[in-house]
Amino acid sequence: MPQVESGDYLFYDSKLAVLPAELQELYRFTHWGRSRTLDQIARMLQGSDLCFSVRCKGHLVAFCRMLTDFVFRGSIWDILVHPDHQGKGLGSRMMNYALSHPAVKDIPIITSYSSDLVTFLRRHGFEDTDGLMVLQRVPIEYS
Repeated sequence: MPQVESGDYLFYDSKLAVLPAELQELYRFTHWGRSRTLDQIARMLQGSDLCFSVRCKGHLVAFCRMLTDFVFRGSIWDILVHPDHQGKGLGSRMMNYALSHPAVKDIPIITSYSSDLVTFLRRHGFEDTDGLMVLQRVPIEYS
């Protein structure tokens, strides 16, 4: 399983580096992911093209995932950093790790949809665009 070391942190680019139960623990710090079940998380991991995670002393402390065709488009989702590790640049390091990954670094358009992380995403080159269309069949948090 590929990993990159940075100080006390180990960065991974494999969904095999993440267990649904520990990811569920990270989701509990969000308003939009608290109700995700272990089965849903396991199926989500299986269906994601790339998963990036960060561990500190063996514990999962950051995560994001990408859906992509590996040529023209990609979208990055579920950008999470444990509150104890926020404010230390870890989210930016994980984002740089993900966006510069050899499998996706040449993709011309990467999108992300987050009202919570607009400022963070702007720092990584994302821009607000008009015309976003969303079919939302259920509220994001439905527990």
